[in-house]
Amino acid sequence: MFWKKKPKYPTTQITDVNFNELVGSSKVPVLLDFYASWCGPCKVLGPVIDELAEEYEGRALVAKVNTEVNPQLSQHFKIKSIPTIMFVNNGKVVERFQGLVSKPNLEEILDAYISISQEQNHGHTEEE
Repeated sequence: MFWKKKPKYPTTQITDVNFNELVGSSKVPVLLDFYASWCGPCKVLGPVIDELAEEYEGRALVAKVNTEVNPQLSQHFKIKSIPTIMFVNNGKVVERFQGLVSKPNLEEILDAYISISQEQNHGHTEEE
């Protein structure tokens, strides 16, 4: 029933310290949500990111970066406004969006990078 809230999925928090370990060496595509606790649009996007993290577990890393406590990452990626969504594939930033992005759009982008990643990992290439 609606009053029995499902326990919140523990979405991975990326920090200045664990970034290279978790994102830099990731074998799966990564979606990073740069946010801050005071940011209204971030609060709207947060639950969507949590859902994606749960739904894509094992196929992609969906994680959050709190810009207030990770200033080095914010500076490194030149985060000027939040929320900022970044997609990282094979250690490289491949797409970046500022502001709210709908869940279907995020799923579509994630699915595309997952299939690219699977093709690369299996040595299969589409005819060009």
